Amino acid sequence: MPSEPHTPGRQAAKTELFLDAAQRAAAYIGSSHERGVFPTEEALRGLDRFPTELNDAGIGADKVVAMLDEFGSPATVTSTGGRYFGFVNGGTDPAASAASVLLGAWDQNTALPVMSPVGARLDEIAARWSLELLGLPDTAIAAFCPGASVANLTCLIAARDALLLRSGWNVDERGLAGAPPLKVVASEEIHASVAKALRAAGIGTDQVVSAPTDECGRVRADLFPTVDETTIVLLQAGNVNTGHSDPFLKLIPGLRRRGAWVHIDGAFGLWAGASETQRRHTDGAELADSWATDAHKWLNASYDCGIAICRNPDDLRRAMAFSAAYMDSDAERAGAHLGLQMSQRARGAEIWAILAGLGRKGVADLVHRLCRRAEQMASLLDEAGVTVLVPPALNQVLVRFDDDETTEAVIAAVQKDRTCWAGGTVWQGRRAMRISVSDASTTPEDIAVSAEAMVRCWNRVAAGPGTTSE
Repeated sequence: MPSEPHTPGRQAAKTELFLDAAQRAAAYIGSSHERGVFPTEEALRGLDRFPTELNDAGIGADKVVAMLDEFGSPATVTSTGGRYFGFVNGGTDPAASAASVLLGAWDQNTALPVMSPVGARLDEIAARWSLELLGLPDTAIAAFCPGASVANLTCLIAARDALLLRSGWNVDERGLAGAPPLKVVASEEIHASVAKALRAAGIGTDQVVSAPTDECGRVRADLFPTVDETTIVLLQAGNVNTGHSDPFLKLIPGLRRRGAWVHIDGAFGLWAGASETQRRHTDGAELADSWATDAHKWLNASYDCGIAICRNPDDLRRAMAFSAAYMDSDAERAGAHLGLQMSQRARGAEIWAILAGLGRKGVADLVHRLCRRAEQMASLLDEAGVTVLVPPALNQVLVRFDDDETTEAVIAAVQKDRTCWAGGTVWQGRRAMRISVSDASTTPEDIAVSAEAMVRCWNRVAAGPGTTSE
């Protein structure tokens, strides 16, 4: 069947569709502060208005965009309005949000530089800038991927293969069956995504030894297990509950002298290295062998965007490169040979847009500012009598309202209130509210209004059902 010609009428309709979508997106962004953080029950019921049966003819692109806006926009969680404090979800930097519209129209595949010269160029610049901002060696290699979970997996595979190669075992040729055993020493507070990555890398729980942590969730250097040249050590920058980081300077030099591979999961915390006022949290992180971080958390890129980093570029390429006649490339940075994906969107172009827009000082201010907002939240809640469980670090605040039952009830009340949103967690056997200040648009007023809402909900819960106490 011959393809339809690109007539002026079809091109005009396509342009009009994009303009309509852009206008709706701009209106959505402009109204973010007018909406509650979580959708109303009415908005959630509106999701039933989406067609659930696939028809033969289709409804047309214009109606699709209209439905997404009319039924979908009201049912979104407003994670970009300054008052969403759940799951370390960042907002979206304006440059990134606007650039993503153009990047979507470009539809570039950065698997190989020849597929997208502009994508490859911006990817290379963004990777180099990221290393510089994070304070990591300029000889390391950074590769953009779907998120820190994939970044951790990528680095763990590189670590596994490198350590086995040192033992005389080539995974590429011989696989894993019969390979010399490896040991993993991981902080007992290591994130669940890293445990998932270990499983995907073929490393079972029987191979993992836990390293004890202190009251803030930091690994205790004085109780650290023995390691050798067959050990992968997993540390973290930014505990997901407390924000505290492991003592890298105390640990890493000795671990590497004994031949261990040190990997740091720094999904959000690694970005402390971009700020002079917060860099103390990541002192010594630059000494590790590999690192994983997100750009869609603290840097406020849109989802999904992580960064896998290896000190020795050969270790990453050995683990990720492949051979295919139609995919040959001798380029230093070919995305398909630096990660698990072949086809991939131009994530580096969006990171370039953020970093070019903010500059070095802008990124440092972003990190510092959100840490100050977290300190403000902790201070306001503490003044109101709420228990702050751990001294605030970076952008994380961990609090408790009286007891487990009350804490659960307050979390539910806050979420129902819709002024802000925060989630629950368990910290050292007790229920707690976890507050992550990760959206660049969060203002002092947002923190004040949110803290007031949390205290109001607490007072209402404490007063008991059927009361109107504020």
